[in-house]
Amino acid sequence: MKKAYDVIALGELLIDFTENGVSGQGNPIFEANPGGAPCNVLAMLNNLGKKTSFLGVVGKDQFGTTLRKTLNELGIDTSHLYEDEEVHTTLAFVHTFEDGDRDFAFYRNPGADMMLAEEQIDEEYIKSAKAFHFGTLSMTHEGVRKATKKAIATAKEAGLLISFDPNLRPPLWSSMELAKEQIAYGLEQCDLLKISEEELEFMTGTKDVKEGAHMLLEQYPNLKIMNVTMGKEGSIAFHEGKEVFQAPFIQEHTIETTGAGDTFGACALNYVLEHGTAGLSEEQLSQMLQFANGASSLITTKKGALRVMPTKEEVETFVAGRLK
Repeated sequence: MKKAYDVIALGELLIDFTENGVSGQGNPIFEANPGGAPCNVLAMLNNLGKKTSFLGVVGKDQFGTTLRKTLNELGIDTSHLYEDEEVHTTLAFVHTFEDGDRDFAFYRNPGADMMLAEEQIDEEYIKSAKAFHFGTLSMTHEGVRKATKKAIATAKEAGLLISFDPNLRPPLWSSMELAKEQIAYGLEQCDLLKISEEELEFMTGTKDVKEGAHMLLEQYPNLKIMNVTMGKEGSIAFHEGKEVFQAPFIQEHTIETTGAGDTFGACALNYVLEHGTAGLSEEQLSQMLQFANGASSLITTKKGALRVMPTKEEVETFVAGRLK
């Protein structure tokens, strides 16, 4: 059966307000960047030639209109992007520190992304994709959690590749126990995992990345490929007993790290769509990480993520230039 989409992603679509200078009166100026991790992933996948679709909810307001327009412009299918009449589009204010790292303040009590309901999960639509990608922001509250779990169950039953990025945002959880529980659920379901070293430590209690990775691999034998991102320290892929480390491409021009993990995750998912989840060689894993590290390095030189993902050619040129 020919699939309509390569990837369907479910989750939050929101506006990231990022700092952009100071006004004449000395007040901080914020720029309204379209964002949301699952959609950032789709935007990069589109740049790599994949057909994508987004499943989620925005408010019936100016921000919701902007977000739909943005996805349409990027070529991401919006046939299952719903509008909530009463709840506003979710907003996030991003404070950037000098080293480019970030702190988030969310306006989401509730936010439209939490309004996705179980009955909005169209099973035939889910089955029309090759892969299904999700994070945990759609698992913070019961209604949207049920919708997420229904979509995952449908995707698994239909044999889709399941991709998961915990994307832990502590301020959004009523308790860290609940966060841990829902991440564990995601880990049980997925074939491909992208996890940061902080999230790995949160789930395993160890700062030793390799030790933590082996704990997860033992606990979740369903994990076919696990990629651990370590920011300025690079990344490691774990697959069928192989461990491949890839050094990062450090930028002199890093502005902020918004979207870097999503860009990395998209590139890894793209590689797996093209090469499968079984029997990858160390050389192939290295190739996958190198491209993903390069792409995520490039995105740190731009504000926001959704609209400014690099092209395949830009990443290849950048990586080739750095490897000389």
